[in-house]
Amino acid sequence: MKQNSVYKYSLVMVLALLMLTACAIEPSRKPGAADKEVVVSVDSDVQQLFDQAVQALSRDEYDNAITLLNTVIEREQRLTAPYINLAMAYRKQGDDEKAEENLMKALDLDLAHPVANNELGLLYRKLGRFADARKAYTNALTEHPDYLPVIKNLGILCDIYMRDLQCALEQFESYQNQVPDDKTMQIWIADLKRRIGS
Repeated sequence: MKQNSVYKYSLVMVLALLMLTACAIEPSRKPGAADKEVVVSVDSDVQQLFDQAVQALSRDEYDNAITLLNTVIEREQRLTAPYINLAMAYRKQGDDEKAEENLMKALDLDLAHPVANNELGLLYRKLGRFADARKAYTNALTEHPDYLPVIKNLGILCDIYMRDLQCALEQFESYQNQVPDDKTMQIWIADLKRRIGS
């Protein structure tokens, strides 16, 4: 994946990131199968509701955002963005069960979706489900190996929570290869190498 694609995905982490578009990815039928782009027509009023929901999320108006996103989902179930944003809203409200439920619905549409898997990994890490978090991050990296948030979060998970220092070092070095001037990452890598003894 080219570096400009990496930054495109990085921007996706902002709440306004997942604006509904005219295309979506059809889910793969088999693990590792190539995804196919399919055109999805989205009504302008659905787009408007989604935009309002994103604005509500940016203002921390979670109840309003949840209501709007549920309305969007009632009318359009083919896109991952409403499910992911709904999960984010529920997670902000402390409803981890509904957050997980909506992330799973997004992953039903696109198993390797990088943002959905990253959010699921963060949720599982918070819940102490470290093996599940690692699986979510790994799912994203199968088709999006250069997606920086997942690389970084997998490294943090491996280092702090799973004590798998070699995994952490691999992730942090992968991150540094894409962002060589990141001083924090340079410090983390040096610390890991010291702890590993290399």
